[in-house]
Amino acid sequence: MAKVLCVLYDDPVDGHPTNYARDDLPTIPDYSDGQKLPSPKGIDFTPGHLLGSVSGELGVRPYLEGLGHELVVTSDKDGPDSVFERELADAEIVISQPFWPAYLTPERIAKAPNLKLAVTAGIGSDHVDLQAAIEGGVTVAEVTFCNSISVAEHVVMMILSQVRNYLPSHQIVLDGGWNIADAVSRSYDLEGMHVGTVAAGRIGLAVLRRLAPFDVHLHYTDRHRLPAELEAELGLTWHASTDEMVPHLDVVTINAPLHPETEGLFGDKLLGTMKRGAYLINTARAKIADRDAIVRALESGQLAGYAGDVWYPQPAPADHPWRTMPHHGMTPHISGSSLSAQARYAAGTREILESYFEGTPIRDEYLIVDGGALAGTGAHSYSTAK
Repeated sequence: MAKVLCVLYDDPVDGHPTNYARDDLPTIPDYSDGQKLPSPKGIDFTPGHLLGSVSGELGVRPYLEGLGHELVVTSDKDGPDSVFERELADAEIVISQPFWPAYLTPERIAKAPNLKLAVTAGIGSDHVDLQAAIEGGVTVAEVTFCNSISVAEHVVMMILSQVRNYLPSHQIVLDGGWNIADAVSRSYDLEGMHVGTVAAGRIGLAVLRRLAPFDVHLHYTDRHRLPAELEAELGLTWHASTDEMVPHLDVVTINAPLHPETEGLFGDKLLGTMKRGAYLINTARAKIADRDAIVRALESGQLAGYAGDVWYPQPAPADHPWRTMPHHGMTPHISGSSLSAQARYAAGTREILESYFEGTPIRDEYLIVDGGALAGTGAHSYSTAK
């Protein structure tokens, strides 16, 4: 019998929903690049229901208990007295989401001699110390592409919200006002602006595709240059580095994974090279940006706005300066956890578990670490400390 330790975010304040705003989800045949959707042999949940919170359990309890395994689900994940810390010692599998990550540090991995598999229900496995996983023989897998479009849609929403000054304008209505001049004094058209993405993988490319109809000038930088025909189709300008690209842009969106090459990338130096009044959108990982440098750039006017939904740590403390800095559009980490995305990442988690327990290979595109090395998507997207 295996112990499966699953860390999920808390239920809604009024309890797990008994009804939903919509009755169904659109049918999506496959992902845009041809990758197949998650294809488990079975599911024990209703697509469109809340699966990512504690009571939702990602829909895996009937499957795991039917095989005789133990499932422990908790939201209590931080600190030496947390449920996660207590249960980790004999866990064989840990499941976590990027939105409420169970940080698997080298110290925690060392305390978990039975740990064989760490599953990210979603994409982005930087809450697992990948070098420690490599050295400890732990397989790391995630449900690649499951919520990439969800995040891309969120990015476009945040860009428009910042450039058009939507949130303060909406607040005027909530406050009973009609202050048109106040609302439009920071409102611009996106049309004609230069917009670029740091990384053009699944999310970054999806953002570029969605922005093309807005008649903007599109830029990107990525360690893997896109095909020339795709650059021509979308009118993309490629830059060899982030440093080279950002001085030309009105809007920068970060869509890169967190690893040693990207951690702290947007600090005072890089922010100082951006156009005064540029906007920065970060739905990737908070530590790609220097927390206090972002605050300084907004307070000085170097940045006109910052929006994102990634924080460090997660959940962010009540006194985190990003909650109160000027001209921000921060949300809790929700961009990849829509009910639509949850149906896909719950199904993908079930597929990974089926492969593990049946002794069949986990899909290559799901793998981040395997066999003591970066593997699959991990080998393409991540780097480890040298």
